[in-house]
Amino acid sequence: MKVFKFGGASVKDAAGVRNVARVLKRFAGEEILIVVSAMGKTTNALERVVWDWRAGKDVREQVDVLRQQHLAVLQEVVPEFEEAEAWLLEYFNELEELLGGTPTGNADQDYDQVVSYGELWSTQIVSAFLSIELETCSWMDARDLVRTDALHRSARVDWEASAALVKEQFSSGDGQEAVHYPVVTQGFIGATEEGFTTTLGREGSDFSAAIFAYLLDAESVTIWKDVPGMFNADPNRFPDTKLLSHISYREAIELSYFGASVIHPRTLQPLQQKHIPLYVRSFMDLDAPGSTIDDRSDSDSLIPSYIIKPKQLLISITPRDLSFVVEENLHHIFGLFARANVRIDLMQNSALAFSVVVDDTPGSRVLIEELSRDYEVRYNEDCELVTVRHYDEPTLEQLTQGREVLIEQRSRVTSRTVLKRS
Repeated sequence: MKVFKFGGASVKDAAGVRNVARVLKRFAGEEILIVVSAMGKTTNALERVVWDWRAGKDVREQVDVLRQQHLAVLQEVVPEFEEAEAWLLEYFNELEELLGGTPTGNADQDYDQVVSYGELWSTQIVSAFLSIELETCSWMDARDLVRTDALHRSARVDWEASAALVKEQFSSGDGQEAVHYPVVTQGFIGATEEGFTTTLGREGSDFSAAIFAYLLDAESVTIWKDVPGMFNADPNRFPDTKLLSHISYREAIELSYFGASVIHPRTLQPLQQKHIPLYVRSFMDLDAPGSTIDDRSDSDSLIPSYIIKPKQLLISITPRDLSFVVEENLHHIFGLFARANVRIDLMQNSALAFSVVVDDTPGSRVLIEELSRDYEVRYNEDCELVTVRHYDEPTLEQLTQGREVLIEQRSRVTSRTVLKRS
């Protein structure tokens, strides 16, 4: 079993859907599970639908635009496939029936029930095309496979219950309908035991691929993108970026923690537990080797990686009575950050001040006001947090040249610098 994941950009139109089949033909005869995201910007559009619906607005026109867009793609890839069109329209009718009712008192639950349709629509179109183009395909509803708790928009997986569901769906015993590969299912979504749809939060589709790989003891996971693999820096900012052809799970998790758009740690953790390699490859160039993430760490330090986070706030917090910053203060401060859901990117303390770096968001600004009730608070805005893994001195000098350094921290392998933007 191999697990392939195709994101929204890779299935945004008819050409993208056809390209999925082109990729799969390279793996003819193999057992492959395909995890597919919503097409293009569908999730963004459905987010507007759910919030407008909850605000009492008429959203029928917005849904109709989405229906016409998806029908156009379906009719382009499988013209005159009336059963597929009826199937797709059935799910649009389901959504319209939901939106014809009254929102619940739980905004996150409403979000999950509405936004999840993007993945259902995209997989219906992909599976319809593959059933014609490859003459074989199975469609499975991820809500019948991934059991979660009721923490909507960031649901947690019930691994034991999900394992039982997956085993039942993929078994080929007496009375079971045969599974025809490739199998197409949705990323990002699951369901509670009571049958309410849930979503898995940030990078949910990548995480879904890892969930299925873990539950099916897959040979590998491949994330297909429109780039050749993972790079050591943002190609839009650094013209001489290099491909990270091989890094370890640990290195990928570190890079993700520091802000690199590599792979979310939640995706890597189940793969690491079962030593399942993750490949990042280009669906535009099937011969390109791409990037590999697995247990081996011998290549981790060969190429420095740069992560630049703009729009940062450097906040310094000092007790009003100029007492030492001790554990009691820190306990209170961390509690405020946790309640405000503001993530600390870097921290440093002295005798009289505790300094942190956070994203400059409306929530961070509100937190500053709250901190100011009990502490003296100063902050620098428009800062940049520069992280370099496996740094060398020439690289650091180049990145900081002509810039005001506000904080600098170094470990054996990582340098982190807060710079005032010039």
